[in-house]
Amino acid sequence: MPKTLRLILGDQLNSQHSWFEEQDSSITYLMLEMRQETDYVPHHIQKVIAFFLSMRNFTKDLETKGHQVIYVSLDAKDNSQNLEEMINSMVDQHNFDQFEYQLPDEYRLDEQLKTIGKNLGIPCRGVDSEHFLTEREYVKDFFQGKKTFVMESFYRQMRKDFDILMDGKEPLQGKWNFDHENRSALKDKRLIRKAKKHQKDISEILEMVQKADVKTIGKIDENTFAWPCSREESLEVLDHFCKHLLIHFGDYQDALTTWDPFLFHSRLSFALNTKMLSPLEVVQKVEAYWKEHQYEIDISQAEGFIRQILGWREYMRGIYWAKMPDFANMNFFNHKRKLPEWFWTGETKMKCLSHSIGQSLELAYAHHIQRLMVIGNFALLVGIHPDEVDQWYLGVYIDAIEWVEITNTRGMSQFADGGIVGTKPYVSSANYIHKMGNYCGHCAYSHTKKVGEGACPFNSLYWHFYDRNREKLENNPRIGMAYRTLDKLKNKEELMNQAVEYLKNLDAL
Repeated sequence: MPKTLRLILGDQLNSQHSWFEEQDSSITYLMLEMRQETDYVPHHIQKVIAFFLSMRNFTKDLETKGHQVIYVSLDAKDNSQNLEEMINSMVDQHNFDQFEYQLPDEYRLDEQLKTIGKNLGIPCRGVDSEHFLTEREYVKDFFQGKKTFVMESFYRQMRKDFDILMDGKEPLQGKWNFDHENRSALKDKRLIRKAKKHQKDISEILEMVQKADVKTIGKIDENTFAWPCSREESLEVLDHFCKHLLIHFGDYQDALTTWDPFLFHSRLSFALNTKMLSPLEVVQKVEAYWKEHQYEIDISQAEGFIRQILGWREYMRGIYWAKMPDFANMNFFNHKRKLPEWFWTGETKMKCLSHSIGQSLELAYAHHIQRLMVIGNFALLVGIHPDEVDQWYLGVYIDAIEWVEITNTRGMSQFADGGIVGTKPYVSSANYIHKMGNYCGHCAYSHTKKVGEGACPFNSLYWHFYDRNREKLENNPRIGMAYRTLDKLKNKEELMNQAVEYLKNLDAL
């Protein structure tokens, strides 16, 4: 039998992969902790620790099942920190006859492994990671010839293909989408149920990362670091979500509050994006649980959650492979500003941003509305360069891997793609933020005030954004009302002057 070396990347922790169905003494698996991955942007310290801990747990699981694994830690003496050198070295040292890898989800790694394979001198092949529900090219083919890729049509097809929440060929209860029922603000903190936590010893990995002087952002504390870092823990978090959080997930998935960082969100994105869980098993588990408890859980709760995974997650991955590498350079508005310094501290007088950014730095987590309609909204209104936004989001969030991060930030959040992902920019004044939560009641600025001392920056910046981008946006059919309102504003000049002053002094907001 030829000796085979198989590479497993840090986000390929799929114990259900067909690779592992049988033990084979001719096969050795290779896992590497590398500066290449810790250093391409400054990552949150919790993200670095979670990846390394999950990789080590996965290795132990493989070894327990009888598989041969070579695991190279970040501080190993023989770790050259160069992926091609490490693979070549392993092939030479152990006389492997062939090399295999699972197809990466990031364009940069895909290109890198193609090059390594060509230069390796032994047969090399990439295989599917067996995680996603669609092939890389599915979304590109699905929207062939269309400028805008509307997620809803894709989502409906996925529901049909995988028979999720379906009654024959029609959606259960006659509706495909309950999004309009998923937009409530949380008024009663007594509804909140605490997230499932898995406390663990992270001291050894943390010490190694600190000794290696890896540049990280954010904070870490053994008492608050509670991310699932094994398949077993991930399944427990999924079970906890179904039993305690699903009942209110849809209602309050958009809610903004200082009361609790997680609310009814599942905290499964890291487990999914590292492939410890598969999207289909998560969707099917939630659907099955809802069907068993229809008398107490409305279908809108389950549909709202399933749409995020079966629809949005698969759709965004498809956009990535349809539009990369050009997508990474898109800048529709030609924005050029740098992030304010307080993006790295959370020290701003705007409560919605201080809380959302502060929480991100503390927990490596913020839910999608904090990311989109607070942090992303502000970055778009003031004209931050998409590269700056990408790097911050990619670094700060525990679930951020480029295929899902860049499509959400450069596409959905910043409209830098000019409308491939979203049909209009996602911007708002203070009114939306006030309506969705309790931030404004604790703020130094007044959400009702448009100009003058103490006026909420979101209000004037909102109109300034539309005014300066009129040529690019005025003909968008979803934005016409905004321009008709803008032209009728009696205090337009004051608003523009107010916005200009704020733009000059972003670091002081």
